[in-house]
Amino acid sequence: MDISIVIPVYNEDESLPELCSWIEKVMQENGFSYEVILVDDGSTDRSWDVIAGLRKANPCIKGIRFQRNYGKSAALNEGFKMAQGDVVITMDADMQDSPDEIPALRTMILEDRYDMVSGWKKVRHDPISKTLPSKFFNWTTARVSKIPLHDFNCGLKAYRNKVVKSIEVYGEMHRYIPVIAKWSGFRKIGEKVVEHRARKYGYTKFGGLGRGLKGLLDLASINFVGKYGKRPMHFFGPLGVLFFLIGFGVSISFIIQKFNHMSSFTLTNKPSFYIALICMVIGSQLFLTGFVAELISRNSPGRNSYLIEQKLGLDNP
Repeated sequence: MDISIVIPVYNEDESLPELCSWIEKVMQENGFSYEVILVDDGSTDRSWDVIAGLRKANPCIKGIRFQRNYGKSAALNEGFKMAQGDVVITMDADMQDSPDEIPALRTMILEDRYDMVSGWKKVRHDPISKTLPSKFFNWTTARVSKIPLHDFNCGLKAYRNKVVKSIEVYGEMHRYIPVIAKWSGFRKIGEKVVEHRARKYGYTKFGGLGRGLKGLLDLASINFVGKYGKRPMHFFGPLGVLFFLIGFGVSISFIIQKFNHMSSFTLTNKPSFYIALICMVIGSQLFLTGFVAELISRNSPGRNSYLIEQKLGLDNP
């Protein structure tokens, strides 16, 4: 199969028929074999009934229905599991992403050999309450992750099939799929300017400063797990040793001064002595945290799970 299109759906019953019709037109014009995986993320409108009707009219349309709303990351993750196409395209259900971009995105994956391509909505038709926070978090993410993208959260993206089968998206981490892909070893990540259309039906289901705060927390989590997920002691251990040595060194210097000035020197009158003790306690706790985290990670099922690019002279067991 040429293309799998994964579309999270949340209360978009009005836009689905037009969107699927547009996708079908693009696929037929280009002669692509395809599937459209619509993931109903606990919609409270008629979205699932519409998906069922579209499935009857077109067998290329497939559906997944969540019992309740789990979020966009969960919808994408389940869609990725089911995707069979050589190239996997994700897009939003609100028709602000144009299916006409699909052939060019597929070309960049197959001919330009990108692992994934992220859309860049250079001209946006969103309220300022979405555009300003988005610019800030895209700027922050690009510098923290060292991935030169302008729009990490664009719903229109293309992936090599191997990429979506190698990553897990959860929480609110759909915003940082390029970062997750990079930490999984897929480093050829491209960008394409795409059309961003004004919303035709309904209203946006996302936005606000709360989303941005969650995004920063997710970014910190991704970077920590990516660097230290399999070796947590390398993070906690040095910090613990550093704090302990600082506290221990200061404490020893005070004790030496006490012995040199037995009558005039009082340890309990020195606030810095208590700070030194606290540093020793914090250092011990950090070291033990790293030790426990290391034990947990070594006994986790994925401890020795690594992505293998190629094998020579070896068959899969």
